[in-house]
Amino acid sequence: MLGENILRLRKGANLSQEALGDIIGVTRQMISNWELEETAPNPEQLKLLSKAFNVSADDLLNNDIQNIIVKKVSDTEIVVNAIMKVLKVIGIAFVAFVIIIAIAELVIVLTASVSSL
Repeated sequence: MLGENILRLRKGANLSQEALGDIIGVTRQMISNWELEETAPNPEQLKLLSKAFNVSADDLLNNDIQNIIVKKVSDTEIVVNAIMKVLKVIGIAFVAFVIIIAIAELVIVLTASVSSL
């Protein structure tokens, strides 16, 4: 169960065994052994894995890791959508600002032209 979770999370993060090993300070072979459940990470390594995958140690040990991954993706989508809405509002405000500035410059030019007549 733990080995499968490490494998799923590692692949979900698009990391090689070597890259994950570098992140938490172990060899690629050790990651392989964990994923094959030949050995298990010690408590400190489990803590580092949890941090690397941004999940709790309980979640890492849980057999329902797929639901955790889906929830994290869903949470990420919510944040991204909120950011996109804010950026859209900022973009609209910027366009409105540029239009107002252009109109103001046009008024100034027209006023200067009329007063020079």
